[in-house]
Amino acid sequence: QVQLVESGGGSVQAGGSLRLSCAASGDTIRYNCFGWFRQAPGKEREGIAAIYTPSGNEYYASSVKGRFTISQDNANHTVYLQMNTLNPEDTAMYYCAAGPSTLPGRGTQLIADSYNYWGQGTQVTVSS
Repeated sequence: QVQLVESGGGSVQAGGSLRLSCAASGDTIRYNCFGWFRQAPGKEREGIAAIYTPSGNEYYASSVKGRFTISQDNANHTVYLQMNTLNPEDTAMYYCAAGPSTLPGRGTQLIADSYNYWGQGTQVTVSS
């Protein structure tokens, strides 16, 4: 099993930045692909970024590419999401998820059903 705890959400004005953290514990050897997802009210959960920690390969949705950066701190089992140039459309609950090491081979790094464990979420609100 894997436990995930997100932090770093908050309220920010358009154009601002936030950095989300996802602290992982448990079986991070077997579950070593981490994704960030977000869900706004009335919308489906959207995969926005993922990282395969053994290689550091990163994956991004087009909606955030160039503005958001996913990174890892292997020593502390933490994955980060640096979010820059935020706009009101980025307002959502943000979730961290952990998936199996086989996930990158399937090409489904941004698909929610590919992940096995989820954090409780952290709210991000961007005002205009």
